[in-house]
Amino acid sequence: MRTHERVLARIESDLAAGRWALGERLPAERALAEELQVSRPSVREAIRILEAMGMIRTAVGSGPDAGATVIDRPAAGLGAAVRLHVASGTLPVHDVVATRDALESWAVREAAGRGAGSDDDWVAEAGRLLAAMEVPDLAVDEFVRLDQDFHLVLVRLGENQLVEAILTGLRSAVSSYVARGVEQLPTWPATADRLCREHRTILDAVVAGDVDRAVQVTHDHIWGFYRETGLAGDV
Repeated sequence: MRTHERVLARIESDLAAGRWALGERLPAERALAEELQVSRPSVREAIRILEAMGMIRTAVGSGPDAGATVIDRPAAGLGAAVRLHVASGTLPVHDVVATRDALESWAVREAAGRGAGSDDDWVAEAGRLLAAMEVPDLAVDEFVRLDQDFHLVLVRLGENQLVEAILTGLRSAVSSYVARGVEQLPTWPATADRLCREHRTILDAVVAGDVDRAVQVTHDHIWGFYRETGLAGDV
């Protein structure tokens, strides 16, 4: 095991044991190096890895916010890893779409079955996002951003932090190949109009507590775009 991996293992062990809680700062590099009997560059490498994983945030300086602070941002590392694997071609777009379908369909099933439609706050937020997407001549990148925000509102209703983290982590990867897919469409406005209607149907099904319909329309919505663009192959 390389030295920085030993540092990572020790920090992971200490986090699991509750030595450091969310919001607390890790000891300074020098203190950690002395405690673990390793070099400061090894500690620095471990800190960089933890920051990329979304476990800590670092800040320079000498004030109260300086140093490495424990945070809870699991989607950060997931997003970076998935985006790079999709870009390199090692992770097929089809697999990302299938994962998104499985997790989002599960989330709307949970939300509709639990009667989430009685919560006026999330319904109002979802409605606001849909209205913004329906603005004529909306730029594609803005539509995609609002579309992803809408889907994450639904995902949060599933009340599963890991599912939310995975789908949040997929966001940049989804955005990249959605943009590629748009380029393959004969007319984007027609597709945008259809997507908006499907969003309304999904929202109505969840609000009504219609579990089977919520799951089916979510599945059809997610795969429909990729069939249209030809990005995902036969499904």
